[in-house]
Amino acid sequence: MSHSDPLFSPLALGPLTLRNRIVMPPMTRSRAAQPGDLATALMASYYGQRASAGLIVSEGTQIGPLAKGYAWTPGIYTQAQVAAWRQVTEAVHAQGGIIFAQLWHVGRVTHPDNIGGAQPVSASALQADGVKVFVDNGSQAPGFVQTALPRALSVAEIAQVVEEYRQAARNALTAGFDGIELHGANGYLINQFLDSGSNRRSDAYGGSLENRLRFLKEVVQAVSDEIGPERVGVRLAPLTTLNGTVDANPEETYTAAARLLGELGVVYLHIAEADWDDAPEMRLAFKQALRQAYPGVLIYAGKYDAQRARAALDAGWADMVGFGRPFIANPDLVARIRAELPWASHDAATLFGGGAKGFTDYPLADGKPA
Repeated sequence: MSHSDPLFSPLALGPLTLRNRIVMPPMTRSRAAQPGDLATALMASYYGQRASAGLIVSEGTQIGPLAKGYAWTPGIYTQAQVAAWRQVTEAVHAQGGIIFAQLWHVGRVTHPDNIGGAQPVSASALQADGVKVFVDNGSQAPGFVQTALPRALSVAEIAQVVEEYRQAARNALTAGFDGIELHGANGYLINQFLDSGSNRRSDAYGGSLENRLRFLKEVVQAVSDEIGPERVGVRLAPLTTLNGTVDANPEETYTAAARLLGELGVVYLHIAEADWDDAPEMRLAFKQALRQAYPGVLIYAGKYDAQRARAALDAGWADMVGFGRPFIANPDLVARIRAELPWASHDAATLFGGGAKGFTDYPLADGKPA
């Protein structure tokens, strides 16, 4: 492509200057060291190999013991976890990259085996029907179990969770991250408050759209007060029904969420499009409404190839595009896009758990090790 390729024009993201519009979005890979849910040197290699992305968003990292949904996912709430993440941020920065930490509370999408025997928490005491998570059954093969019935968080407990987010944002900067992304997508805790189908509360956090937005608003305000809104992004998934969260009127709900996030001044809004086969199509009018509602940097992710990504940037409703699965098998995805080289396919069997195989051993386009 010529130098006018929109994917390769720089972009200001708050105080940062990104060298391209290509995002490596958050992807759980379940390789944190045990005990302690610690980032590892292997994870540092993995992210360092992919640091040519304009922006990397880390895999979801739990903000507290009850926030964990799956075995072998990393945390960012103990001093040991913060220290372990430093090797990751240093590896990315050594390659000139920029990385945000995705802060994650799964809410009801977990099982007592993953949270020290406790009952999961959510907006309401509604089980995520048919949703399975994996627990550590003492082998390298994850054991999948049905999520447990959660209990509704009290108003006092909601305030405590907001504080966990605040502290996790501070911890992320201490660990060397350039900013944080709040995981408000894919059926996890923030999403459980947002969507009408998973929030049956009758207090200030449920019922009206304004009330269902309240938890998101309080979390964003807390982390913005702590590290500055110019270091805060938010990921939302308006049309996804992952993990059982469904909204009765997603276009209204998420346009209002986008407007709120614009008023709060967060630096980016990251939209995860539903990307499975026969997923609901996200209407162009909806994307344009989000663009009107939110003035910051808009990121889209979901089965994009380079051609579709360029079209989105040219049309103006996206500022950056995330390429999830392609980054798994293509550590040099940015170079491949620039040179119009074919993309390798990932091995689905090595996505979750294990070691270097299917993680850091994917070769560069010329066949050399990454």
